[in-house]
Amino acid sequence: MTIGQAAIGRIFREEYGRSLATLIGVFDDIDVAEDAVQEAFAVALIKWPAEGLPPNPGGWITVTARNRAIDRLRRQTRERRLLGDVTILVPDREPEEQDPVPDDRLKLIFTCCHPALSAEAQVALTLRLLGGLSTDEVARSFLVAELAMAQRLVRAKRKIKAASIPYRIPADHELPGRLPPVLAVIYLIYTTGLSGPEERGLCAEAIRLARLLTALMPSAAEVAGLLALLLLIESRRAARTRPDGSLILLGDQDRLQWDRSLIAEGQAIVRRCLLHDRPGLYQLQAAINAVHADAPTAAHTDWPQIIALYDHLYALAPTPVVALNRAIAIAEVHGPAIALALIDQLDLDHYYPFHAARADLLRRLDRHREAATAYQRAADLAPDGPERDFLTRGGR
Repeated sequence: MTIGQAAIGRIFREEYGRSLATLIGVFDDIDVAEDAVQEAFAVALIKWPAEGLPPNPGGWITVTARNRAIDRLRRQTRERRLLGDVTILVPDREPEEQDPVPDDRLKLIFTCCHPALSAEAQVALTLRLLGGLSTDEVARSFLVAELAMAQRLVRAKRKIKAASIPYRIPADHELPGRLPPVLAVIYLIYTTGLSGPEERGLCAEAIRLARLLTALMPSAAEVAGLLALLLLIESRRAARTRPDGSLILLGDQDRLQWDRSLIAEGQAIVRRCLLHDRPGLYQLQAAINAVHADAPTAAHTDWPQIIALYDHLYALAPTPVVALNRAIAIAEVHGPAIALALIDQLDLDHYYPFHAARADLLRRLDRHREAATAYQRAADLAPDGPERDFLTRGGR
């Protein structure tokens, strides 16, 4: 079967992280692995359209990349010691295509999200090394020049080497501290993708990474909770904006536009998480979104259940942001005055959703002048995009 460049590009995105993770495990060098995988895909662009797709494209890429890396190291006498190490693992005969070890990708996720790296570097490396995004694509997601992003990626990889950050899955006793940054990076990738239509590829990438992590860690309820949360948020994408790009609030959305298949998948994951009886931050947030998805109309939303879930969430994470969202739910049961009194106790002056929530409650209390001021404050703090436009228009 012949194959076009677009299809090869899709395979590249799907298999890049798998092949790269395998080769890093073999050569213990991110740069060597990256160069080899890039070369293998360049060969694929020439061979596959003419010869057809191999039975196992991922295995073909991995084997080709591994052979390319070995050939390069053999030509570099300064790398002969490393070559001696890897030739024990890779015989001279042509190896058969095989599926790479899945745990290699899990090792790479934890390497990218090591706490020694900045949050920005964690996100950038995850997108580049596991997501297969080009440096230019990663740069666009950060709104910086490609050269600047290339330099950041180089510095991050140097830090991994200089700090001897281990390429391994953390031990069981380390996982409770190491898993949250990994989940936070994937969630941040998704929320970045919500900022505008040009960034939607990041949403898809975050969901793909969450699926990957779920497959690699099937017993980790919080990983499953993150996947469920992303699926349930994603299910509402089509209803979130009008054709002109303006924002539609949750209560005003056309629920017939919600993706019922994503909702069904997300809710099924939430139900499975309940069986573990180990509620966590992402599981509870997913459960809250599952309750919203159950309601055929905004008026049928089970707000008391949502408040109860926020109570559990606040017990685990007593942050001002959780308190803000809990107060918004309380407004639907006990009225805007009680909710406003709760919100006004929070120290969130530089958080635009805080001012947006205050503005809405003030409007509902007919305190329109104060509401206008709060809307303006929220708009000043909000990033460019539909939310800022909505707030600039005074919530209309």
